[in-house]
Amino acid sequence: MNKFRISFAGLLAVAFLLNSLSVEANPTPLKPKKGKWESLFDGKTLTGWHNYLKAGQPVSDKWTVDNGAIHYAGGRGGGDIVSDKEYTNFELEIEWKIAEGGNSGIIYRVHEDPKFKATYQTGPEMQVLDNERHPDAKQGRDGNRTAGALYDLQKPITPNAAKPAGEWNKARLVVNNGRAEHYLNGKKIADYPTSGPEWDAMVAESKFKGWEGFGKYATGHIALQDHGDKVWYRNIRIREL
Repeated sequence: MNKFRISFAGLLAVAFLLNSLSVEANPTPLKPKKGKWESLFDGKTLTGWHNYLKAGQPVSDKWTVDNGAIHYAGGRGGGDIVSDKEYTNFELEIEWKIAEGGNSGIIYRVHEDPKFKATYQTGPEMQVLDNERHPDAKQGRDGNRTAGALYDLQKPITPNAAKPAGEWNKARLVVNNGRAEHYLNGKKIADYPTSGPEWDAMVAESKFKGWEGFGKYATGHIALQDHGDKVWYRNIRIREL
């Protein structure tokens, strides 16, 4: 009886050890945790932003803070501004308002290098536009230059989601593990891979065909575009995924 108890206890110990080894060899996949929301604009200053290729210098005076919003005053010479920090996988929320006939853009994964003279040479763009008045809305193909769209690359899933010029729009951009989604006023506008054959095919049929660095960088800055028109941005926050 004692021998049986000892043998049985030994078998239990061996079984427990084998089970422990099995668990270690086949861990349960972990779902990525969402980071905490981080404000990219304090509503009062342009802290956290700099002009493209001009880190450490004062931001152009054409970019100001107007009633709790980042405002571009219009006209040429202000240049795009970019976030001081770079991001890889993230969720960005931002509200924008465009002037009548205006054009701007939210550009991501911008690689800051002097050999690239503009943010859009490397970063894909979520279009900001007055669809009713700006000619870009009717250019490109199938609405791929309208507000919220992946500029010049993909037909919008939900067309005409933007509010009229002078009204606030709420945008959301999610970039995670090789895919990106655009939302405008709660409606999905774009869903696409950020690399691979499908991405390459879209680029090959766009104005970006043959551009050396376009869409090639997995990590980069967030940019707000100076397209020469008045635009406002507010309630800007981001969290890493």
